[in-house]
Amino acid sequence: MADLQTLDLNLLRVFDAVARERHVTHAAEKLNLSQPAVSNALARLRAALNDELFLRRPGGVEPTALALSLAGPVAEVLDRLRTTLADHAPFEPATTDRVFTVALSEYAESVLAPPLLELMHQEAPRALLAVRHADRTNAQDLLAKGEAELAVAVLPDPPALYTRVRLLPENFLTLVRKGHPLAEGPLTLDRFTAFPHLLHSPNGSRDGALDEPLREAGFPRRLGAVVAHLGAVPEILARTDMVMTLSARLAQRMAETYDLALRPCPVEFRHTRLSLVFHRRFEADPGHAWLRRSLLAVAREVGPVPGVGA
Repeated sequence: MADLQTLDLNLLRVFDAVARERHVTHAAEKLNLSQPAVSNALARLRAALNDELFLRRPGGVEPTALALSLAGPVAEVLDRLRTTLADHAPFEPATTDRVFTVALSEYAESVLAPPLLELMHQEAPRALLAVRHADRTNAQDLLAKGEAELAVAVLPDPPALYTRVRLLPENFLTLVRKGHPLAEGPLTLDRFTAFPHLLHSPNGSRDGALDEPLREAGFPRRLGAVVAHLGAVPEILARTDMVMTLSARLAQRMAETYDLALRPCPVEFRHTRLSLVFHRRFEADPGHAWLRRSLLAVAREVGPVPGVGA
């Protein structure tokens, strides 16, 4: 087996891409190389390491045991090298063509992505923002694997190697269709829980922020449906007697856009805040620092939490 003195280290970039993509063609596209060039590099690496490394399977390739053991260390070394080079490279927003891959919750994407993209259009018109979905179940994994440079969602405290910045204090409002029995009159807990509730839960959980305080108050709610995407919410509310409580900024936008009735939430519970989380290896990266500053700027401009009279 080859050692570092005889191994062509350029081959490790190819190995890393194939290990991440599990597909030779996709890896070639990511590297901006032809498929034959990637296949040739893999052949040289197989000969040097005396191992097949990747076995063909339907839809891609499967790493061997040796490839699996090498994937983590190789990815870590290359990530550190990229970060070190980026830290010392000049960053000019006006001319950069950098791809910023970020992980956002659906709410964060709805509220922050439009003003962020407007700012990028003005300051960094050639840069690309690539958004992946994030929530508390997968954000840490995306950051740890290098599949996102930062995450914005309602997130728990991250490990010590990560920095967390809190954004956007939240309030909550309740939406119902116009003409719904709850659209007018006092919104008591008894009336509030007499109707089925709609819950937005991208990860499929059936326990929302309202459930614990409602149970403690002696008025547990009944769910009528759980949806993974906010896009379905307005029409569901318009067609049914379901009730939905969600972040006030989104609730107010939906009420105005889809002619829904907006009511205060009749139960008090702990308000949540979005968090911006990123690995500390990006602290000195000037491009990443620009993106963070941009996100903080648009978050400040989103405005105060809207309210509604009782």
